[in-house]
Amino acid sequence: MRNVSRLAPSFAAVGLLVLSISPVVAWADPLEAQTAAAQVDRLLGEELFQAKTDGSVAPLGLVDDETFLRRVSLDLVGAMPTPEEVTAFALDPSPDKRAATIDRLLADERYGENWARYWRDVMLSRRSDDRALVSSGSVVEYLTKELNSGAHWDDLAREFITAKGDLQANGATALIASQWGQIPETAAEVSRVFLGVQIQCAQCHDHPTDRWKREQFHELAAFFPRIGVRAVKSDDGKRRGFEVTVVDRSRPANPKVKKPLKPTGLKRVEHFMPDLEDPAADGTMMQPVFFLSGEKLAEGLTDAERRSTLADWITSTENPWFAKALVNRVWAEMVGEGFYEPIDDLGPDRQCSAPKTMDYLAEQFVAHDHDLKWLYRTIATTEAYQRTSQPRRNAEQTPFAANCPQRLRADQLFDAVAMALGIEEKAAAPDGRKEYKALRAGGGTPRGQFIAAFGFDPSDPRDEVQGSIDQALVMMNSPIIAAALNASKPTTQLGRLLADVEENDEVVVELYLRTLAREPSDEELKTCLQYVGRLDNRAEAFEDILWALVNSTEFLHRK
Repeated sequence: MRNVSRLAPSFAAVGLLVLSISPVVAWADPLEAQTAAAQVDRLLGEELFQAKTDGSVAPLGLVDDETFLRRVSLDLVGAMPTPEEVTAFALDPSPDKRAATIDRLLADERYGENWARYWRDVMLSRRSDDRALVSSGSVVEYLTKELNSGAHWDDLAREFITAKGDLQANGATALIASQWGQIPETAAEVSRVFLGVQIQCAQCHDHPTDRWKREQFHELAAFFPRIGVRAVKSDDGKRRGFEVTVVDRSRPANPKVKKPLKPTGLKRVEHFMPDLEDPAADGTMMQPVFFLSGEKLAEGLTDAERRSTLADWITSTENPWFAKALVNRVWAEMVGEGFYEPIDDLGPDRQCSAPKTMDYLAEQFVAHDHDLKWLYRTIATTEAYQRTSQPRRNAEQTPFAANCPQRLRADQLFDAVAMALGIEEKAAAPDGRKEYKALRAGGGTPRGQFIAAFGFDPSDPRDEVQGSIDQALVMMNSPIIAAALNASKPTTQLGRLLADVEENDEVVVELYLRTLAREPSDEELKTCLQYVGRLDNRAEAFEDILWALVNSTEFLHRK
């Protein structure tokens, strides 16, 4: 570590800091996760590396401490480590410090919020109606609480599949709201998100590349014909929001009408597969059948019975694709590439790059009752996760020989910019209506602006996520960024740093720690100092250096 005598805390202070950031309660047996991680690495070696007879393929070595800390902090809690945490981690001689850091981050409340925002983006990025954004605040609030309390994935899936009620009061309605209660679209999203199977291609014809038939798609859709999304009005007649509502055979279609449905209203409570030769015909009424197992529902069941039974079948330990879909997503998000690509297109007719490793992780995930924290900890402990990163491989190269850089999601980037520049985000109570209007208008708050400009669908391949002019304009024109970059004001973080630290090399080191969570290389330090000397304006020079750092490729990615 360079210049630790001026920038780092004393060794005694480091000891106190290490103690203060250690986990208070271990949520899982560390040895158990380490054993599982070792088995994952062994299986990967057998499947991908030892199988190569020419000896030309070998995985890269483990990443250095600074890069590991930044990587695992962004992946687990969505935030950069502080300069003090970077220094303490580098000086900590403990051989178990990486495992302890993983435990600490999983116990951090930001863990739940980070992954809640991830799932918000997964569910709402492919919305069919912008009004679904009303649920964006409530789904983050709901999942943050559930994830931090240790909720398991099967329980969460059941909540999303069976949800009803106000979009702003019940965050679990977000998935159904994203498709605005449309029957085929809702069925397709449930399959894609929770099974990784894109059966929607079989809606109009038998699937062209998978075994799924058109009848199977509509049998799945038959679980959802009784749901919808409607406006909710207050006593004064004004619309105050939206809710996922249910219409059952024994109930009136309109709550204000007290008469039961007539037989002609049957279409409102059952799903019909359209007649392709005669679109005006009634079509064929479909019985709910789960396409992966062939299990059928009895007739005459309510909506609650239909959807809860489907949720049971989807999350059953007998159904391998539920666990595989989640394992594949999390592995891809943390390692940079899934066992299946795209990450939401799995199934028995798809090719897996390391099937034994995938099966082992999925089976162990089930054996641990779909414990999400167990999965995150196990993956983060593997050598596959902790390897040095390199650019995305081509089709001929061996997968998982290195970690792969991941572009920061919009919320992660906003938090990184806020920490780097010393911006304090004003806390505000979630308001779905205001958030919906702000996002549609391009973002009303600084975070909303970042989500509007930098947001992307986490299900999309990361090499398809590109920078844009809108992103550059947000960085250039944001008033809070411009104000925070002003080094002439003693109230800004940069202004205070220049006033407190006279040595330019120490300022450079501090800026690198705050932006990239590492110290500059000798060449980078030399370049920065030469620029400060050449410009002959200390404040302006460091404004330019900080601006360059927060716009660098390394800052925009976790590597």
